[in-house]
Amino acid sequence: MNIPEDLRYTREHEWLLLDDGIVTFGITDFAQGELGDIVFIELPSLGDVMSTNDAVGTIEAVKTVADIFAPIGGEVVEVNERLADDPDLVNRDPYGEGWMVKLRVENEEELGDLLDASEYKGLVEQANTD
Repeated sequence: MNIPEDLRYTREHEWLLLDDGIVTFGITDFAQGELGDIVFIELPSLGDVMSTNDAVGTIEAVKTVADIFAPIGGEVVEVNERLADDPDLVNRDPYGEGWMVKLRVENEEELGDLLDASEYKGLVEQANTD
């Protein structure tokens, strides 16, 4: 399982990367594997303002439909438009071309509530034993 060391993670299986006040986020390799083949993604609109853990979109896979949650509060400054025509980018490259949303962060202190790679690995290992 791919869990990059330089990212932060949520308990809802999203990853995020902070760069100069902008957070890029998407779902983890574990999450895309659990969902299966992704066929449709609904993302928020530019300018939307969200709080941590707000449902901001949905992912439709062959097996199920799941919500996408904001990993941190902020304003949407960019969405990955490529996912509209090629949603399985998330399956093929969840940490790269399959990113979903970029937010301008309201409060960087919220990042302290997120998991590092080691903590996230423990969460995934626990999920695999349940």
